[in-house]
Amino acid sequence: MENDTRKLTILQINDTHGYLDTHQEMFWDALGVRHERIGGYARMSGYFKQVREECGATAVIALDNGDTLHGTYPAVYSAGSAFIEPLNLLGLDAWTVHWDFVFGTAKLQEIANKLCYPLLACNCHRKDTDETPFMPTLTLQRGGIKVGIIGIAAYIIDKNFPPQFSEGLYFTLGKEELPRHIKRLREQDNVELIIVLSHLGFPQDCKLADEVDGIDILLSGHTHNRMYQPVTINGATIIQSGCHASFIGRLDVTLTKNKITQIEHRLVKLDDSIESDPAMQALVDGIYAPYRAMLDETVGATLTDLNRYTMLESTMDNLLLDAVAQASGTEIAFSNGWRYGAPIPAGPVTVNDLWNIIPTDPTVETVEMTGAELWAMMEENLEMTFSPDAYKQMGGYVKRCRGVTICFKMENPAGSRIQEFFAEGSRLDQAAIYKVAFVSEQGVPKKYGSNRHKTGIQAIDALKRYFSGNRTVTAELRNTVIAV
Repeated sequence: MENDTRKLTILQINDTHGYLDTHQEMFWDALGVRHERIGGYARMSGYFKQVREECGATAVIALDNGDTLHGTYPAVYSAGSAFIEPLNLLGLDAWTVHWDFVFGTAKLQEIANKLCYPLLACNCHRKDTDETPFMPTLTLQRGGIKVGIIGIAAYIIDKNFPPQFSEGLYFTLGKEELPRHIKRLREQDNVELIIVLSHLGFPQDCKLADEVDGIDILLSGHTHNRMYQPVTINGATIIQSGCHASFIGRLDVTLTKNKITQIEHRLVKLDDSIESDPAMQALVDGIYAPYRAMLDETVGATLTDLNRYTMLESTMDNLLLDAVAQASGTEIAFSNGWRYGAPIPAGPVTVNDLWNIIPTDPTVETVEMTGAELWAMMEENLEMTFSPDAYKQMGGYVKRCRGVTICFKMENPAGSRIQEFFAEGSRLDQAAIYKVAFVSEQGVPKKYGSNRHKTGIQAIDALKRYFSGNRTVTAELRNTVIAV
């Protein structure tokens, strides 16, 4: 078999964030922004079936980079359990995780045990024994090729989230574990192709691939990159495939004489050209049926296209922060720089849209912060977003702000980026006390401020109240954070 030619097709989904059904997605073109209704599990399953028929089921691997069980109302009301049957119907081969820990370690383990494929995380360890609670690797044979798959969960789970997310666990970058797993898979298991299934983020995965030899294909997640072309670093072909179950990444790999001789890549948009799987659509409809009327209720309208696809500030979070500020009676408000949340075009806004904006539905809180603390918090956040060391990029986008104006130099070193800082319309007073509203510990970490107070108003209710008083809203970009 030294001269044989064998082929394998790899299908990737990443950062689907609970989007079981079709939804609005945003695209840029030469004329600006446009929206299109795409995505969903029925089209995803339909495409999986199409490829398996085209290539043969024994020559296809389907992998999920995680952020699967979080982001929409069905995820919240079922604590992720609603996804077990649809995910099993997809016929995936393995997955790894990030926000999937949102319901706690025990719940994630319960769901993982009910899936017909393994959760892989070589970098997740028990604090008391250092053992890995999930399988680090998987070996399988497809297309006549022996494949080794190594999973890397998000590194930041025990660092940027509340402690209950990762109780009893700690997470590494995986760069220490990877070489020994690659060596074992190559030398002991005789695998011919190494796939790394990672949720570190695209910049982090590029650095990892440069540092660790022996990776053939690296499927990346977390940063929602729509990659129309793969990149190759140190022999590793790296792709990432958008978010919100809007796309599938496809790699067609050819091995000749036991070497990779060709890799073809496609970013597949799940639009109406993809035939939906009726069985999957029936499952999705059944999951939504008890809640459809409630979720379809219109709460108001927006004159602004709402999205989270901009780095320094977003229209979706401007709306959220206006509601949070109104609920708490403050001018200044903060939320985390989340990436997830399907776009909402100008027009009617439904209850379902509100749950997509902030599915964790945290309580609106207030805290008193000195000007010095506000400055320090934003410097820390800018470093977490723009650090030249990819491994130190540990947040999402820049923290979303209301009631402040910050001018910063992206290229400056940590702690020295902010040039100007204005709060409540005046230059920031480092010694002054400012009352600030926020949602989630990621909005204002516990180490900042004093006199924290829960308003008793949940984020979804704050949004509903805001719409009830302003049936038609605007949330344009306001230059709260400006790169100079």
